[in-house]
Amino acid sequence: MSLPVAILAGGLATRLRPITETIPKALVEIAGRPFAVHQAELLQSQGITDVVWLVGYRGNQVEAALGDGSRWGLRFTYVHDGPVLLGTGGAVRRALAHLGEAFFVMYGDSYLECDFADVERVFRQSGRSGLMTVYRNEGLYDTSNVEFAGGRIVQYEKKARTPAMRHIDWGLGVLTASAFAPYPDGEPLDLARVYQDLLAAGDLAGYEVTNRFYEIGSPEGIADTAAYLRSRSKESS
Repeated sequence: MSLPVAILAGGLATRLRPITETIPKALVEIAGRPFAVHQAELLQSQGITDVVWLVGYRGNQVEAALGDGSRWGLRFTYVHDGPVLLGTGGAVRRALAHLGEAFFVMYGDSYLECDFADVERVFRQSGRSGLMTVYRNEGLYDTSNVEFAGGRIVQYEKKARTPAMRHIDWGLGVLTASAFAPYPDGEPLDLARVYQDLLAAGDLAGYEVTNRFYEIGSPEGIADTAAYLRSRSKESS
């Protein structure tokens, strides 16, 4: 049985307005279907069984559209943001009771094709509290923010970037519940800080992915992702 997946889908998606004035980003239509449907199908194909949606802005619409996940043979749980915005790390921490001892975490605007089972295998073999997938980006699809050498993450920093950073945080991670123990409940927490603190403690494994990522966080990303998913659909038909 695979690890559960936490999907961060609570953002306001202001960069996509006016599209997201009435719907959340997860339900933006991409290649003829809501993006979350593409994500669900991808996770089902990877043998995932349990998905926890971390929703905020118009989260009730996500729950109404996707239901309990049974149409994909999945089990969906929804954890809604409270009155205080807790950030990406805080949203995961709020959902820990639904996630168990270890879990995947990914973003609700990312389409990530990789071997989830192999990522889980490497994580378990590492004995560490977290794993970050990285991609040799060379500044192509977004600004590179990871120095990765000798199969390990040397540095991860979203703000103070260096020329040695040729890789990027690909968007899929594995974390343990214990990784969140140092942070007080009810306070905002960025997931990047969790990764950085694990790295500083020598407790973060790395996994290099060779496929590029697709995302719908911007109009350009939507165009790229829609074109790719349409090409996938033609290949399989």
